[in-house]
Amino acid sequence: MPKRILQGVVTSDKSEQTITVLVERRFKHPLFHKTVRSSKKYRAHDALNQFKTGDSVRIQECAPISKTKRWTVVTEASA
Repeated sequence: MPKRILQGVVTSDKSEQTITVLVERRFKHPLFHKTVRSSKKYRAHDALNQFKTGDSVRIQECAPISKTKRWTVVTEASA
């Protein structure tokens, strides 16, 4: 099964080798047919501490690294 890749914006880079990424998804409400925005935060592993708050990044699923980290940063997303 392929690993999921999500795109989001870094909201926090205060932890060592860890960033918090806000991923927003849009979908149409099943009954009202209105576009709904939903967001979720993921903790991702950033081994080189190269990403800062405000950067757009892609994260990929991986084996658990710690209690909260199950994602790693793949690349910086092109705008």
